[in-house]
Amino acid sequence: MTGVVAGIWRHPIKSHGREELLRVPVTEGHCLPFDRKWAVAHEAAKLEDGKSWVPCSNFSRGSKAPNLMAISAVTDELTNTITLTHPSQPGITINPDRAEEQDRFLNWIKPLSPTNRAQPEQLVTVGRGMTDTDYESVSFINLASHRAVEEKLGREISPQRWRGNFLLEGFEPWEERSWIGKTIRIGEAEFEVREHITRCMATTASTRTGERDADTLGVLNQNWGHQDCGVYAVVTKPGVVVREEPIEVIG
Repeated sequence: MTGVVAGIWRHPIKSHGREELLRVPVTEGHCLPFDRKWAVAHEAAKLEDGKSWVPCSNFSRGSKAPNLMAISAVTDELTNTITLTHPSQPGITINPDRAEEQDRFLNWIKPLSPTNRAQPEQLVTVGRGMTDTDYESVSFINLASHRAVEEKLGREISPQRWRGNFLLEGFEPWEERSWIGKTIRIGEAEFEVREHITRCMATTASTRTGERDADTLGVLNQNWGHQDCGVYAVVTKPGVVVREEPIEVIG
């Protein structure tokens, strides 16, 4: 089974912006560099020792605050700064590791946060990606499956709703559901596919406007009997992944 890498994306602040990459190095056992490096803990968060991974329920995210889905990001790795933009307000550039810039960031995102939900309180980082999995994962989205969802919806939606790292072309719809336990090879890099990605309300919101406008979950359940789109994997062999590079599924 072979295909091609059609897109590479990362999300430096969990649920708060996405950016496209042309190439990315991957390291064994880790998620993409700067992917979910930071997360926004809300006022009801239980962070334990503040140094360990905790579940996504402790963070502000698109399932509860759909406006967040329309944020775009650009990271400057040399200066450790992120520029965030949203269609409803002026952009902002911050260094997430500087305590004095946290208030600026929180003031920027609060207008995008529902007032009847726990409010964003602090930016946190724990030395590993704040993925939804308790292990550092990367995610693969089969664009043929995405188009199958679009067909049932009767309209186009952005594949960025799935917030995947690698978008893939050249496979049959839902072919990825047979990949659990198999190896994905891209150049020298290899990935072990671990599990399906069960989707939440975040995918119902437009990445252009931040408004909920598509019943993605209903379409998945009604047509295929599951609420999944994409798979999680772990890097088992390092390398550099480049857009348009061939991908092979082994096993």
